Amino acid sequence: MLMYESRGRKERYDVIDLDPYGSPSPFLDAAVQAVGDGGLLCITCTDMAVMAGNSGETCYSKYGSVSIKAKFCHEMALRIILHSLDQRAAVYQRYIEPLLSVSVDFYIRVFIKVHTGQATVKNSASKQALVYNCIGCGTFHLQRMGKRTNQGKSMKYSAATGPPVQENCQHCGQKHQLGGPIWAEQLHDVPFVQKVLSAVSSNPTRFGTSKRIEGVLSMVTEELQDVPLYYTLDHLSSTVHCNTPSMLQFRSALLHAGHRVSLSHACKNAVKTDAPSRVMWDLVRCWEKINPVKRERLSETSPAFHILSTEPLLQACFDLREDANPQSRRRHLTRFQENPQANWGPKARAKAGGGLSSGLEDRRKRFQNKRKLQITDSAQLKNFPCKKFRKGTCTHGEECCFSHELEQPGTEEKVD
Repeated sequence: MLMYESRGRKERYDVIDLDPYGSPSPFLDAAVQAVGDGGLLCITCTDMAVMAGNSGETCYSKYGSVSIKAKFCHEMALRIILHSLDQRAAVYQRYIEPLLSVSVDFYIRVFIKVHTGQATVKNSASKQALVYNCIGCGTFHLQRMGKRTNQGKSMKYSAATGPPVQENCQHCGQKHQLGGPIWAEQLHDVPFVQKVLSAVSSNPTRFGTSKRIEGVLSMVTEELQDVPLYYTLDHLSSTVHCNTPSMLQFRSALLHAGHRVSLSHACKNAVKTDAPSRVMWDLVRCWEKINPVKRERLSETSPAFHILSTEPLLQACFDLREDANPQSRRRHLTRFQENPQANWGPKARAKAGGGLSSGLEDRRKRFQNKRKLQITDSAQLKNFPCKKFRKGTCTHGEECCFSHELEQPGTEEKVD
């Protein structure tokens, strides 16, 4: 309500930061109106289950875009929220300019500038795209929603032509699933990111997470800005059931073939490249010839059989190139989150006052690794309660090898 009351030009805010619990979709319409012309809009989304493809219909109702389960789901989530922002801003003759869009841990965060301009808003349709994703091999294609043609002093707008795919995938013969529309333009303003990076590097003690900020922003500056989405190296190899080449080998092969390639901050094994899908699978076929799989075990209807049945048109070279290793990797920057300590993760249920309840902590210590540490002495069974005795059905009496001592009331906890 506060943002809706500040839609006037004189009452608009310079910066609006939305960090709600869950989805920010109820606040987007008000936010794009309440921020000033050229103002900064910062948005955090923590509903990643919806945006990463678990509930495509829910994602459409909230953001006007269908999410799909794919290896590039984290970058697609960024492009879904940018699409939603641009669509809502266009209603009020406004458009967005992404400054920085990052997928970190369990959430995504975007920083955009909002401008006003009726002429520029006409470009909105050509900035959005549908995603055709093969359910068999994971090959994807983008279909722009609109087309713009520069005619000197004027711009001509028309409907896009398509689709860019056949009914079945040309590589594996499987069907496509349709997702989107998504934002198909660049996610970051590289000069802006470089300024932020230099500010953080010049004063590393200012933030407690300066090392990770520097690592993530360095990867952002290395990404190909005009290439939406990415493949993952492990998925390409697992599709044909062959060994996985090293990241440097596969990147070198793409560079030898004359294509650009980069990593992605959104996924550790990402391969972002301008090479067409045919080249990607030719590289996989060439690698499979070096590391052959047992063809007789492949089903004739499997994607691997269809892909490997085609001879590669490109002869790949996997010799390592020096420029295949990006600067952020050479400098061993902290690019992805690491566990703060060994065995880090969910612990036993917490008690009301903080910490672990004593009964639950004792039970956890007593039963952990029970299957790994096999009991060889029957006398050790006395440390475990007799379940039949609890129910009153144990007939062994004192000769029972399990304990018949009742636990103190209040110490017994239910274990799911």
